[in-house]
Amino acid sequence: MAGIGTAWLARQLSHPRGVGGRLVGAALNRDNRDTVTAAVEALDLQAGEVALDIGFGGGVGLPVLLAAVGTAGRVHGVDISATMLARASRAHRRDCSAGRLHLHAGSITGLPLDDGSIDAAMTVNTIYFVADLDLAFAEAARVLRPDGRFVVGIGDPVAMRKIPVVRHGFRVRPVTEVMDALARAGLHVIAHRRFGDSAAAPHRLLARRLG
Repeated sequence: MAGIGTAWLARQLSHPRGVGGRLVGAALNRDNRDTVTAAVEALDLQAGEVALDIGFGGGVGLPVLLAAVGTAGRVHGVDISATMLARASRAHRRDCSAGRLHLHAGSITGLPLDDGSIDAAMTVNTIYFVADLDLAFAEAARVLRPDGRFVVGIGDPVAMRKIPVVRHGFRVRPVTEVMDALARAGLHVIAHRRFGDSAAAPHRLLARRLG
């Protein structure tokens, strides 16, 4: 029974759907709030910039990004889950109507955005569900403007492998492998920090698009 439960949770974490997906989205907001907020802070957004949250899930990062770019800025959110898109659309109806927030159905390997249209992007706890990391980071690089910033947030690999749900389809990669994939996409890692002080704390990689 426990195995069935963790398999269901893994499916919902990778692609939230229906009532279960809404419950998972609420849990993600609660559990990831500090991590996502720290990721936004690392982007060092300026008023009037255009920001992107890839795989925004429960949407906890969207209001933080909106506050960071101010009334003259814009935020794009991309997610594969219709459930999460509907949730964010309801929660941010006014910002969507005002053209400050744009929500898109899509994935990190196929971003529905123009080349060089984003000043800064982030993705937190998403790449476990991506088979082709090179393609994903190439897409992130494509939509970033020259010198654009990109934050990747991931759990510590050693700590994650101890979590039962991870056995069901998660791709847990060494941090060095993630950094190498960023470099191949032309995204130069300029800072590697932890989201916390413990040895099990998640990792935050800040990169800039070269040229």
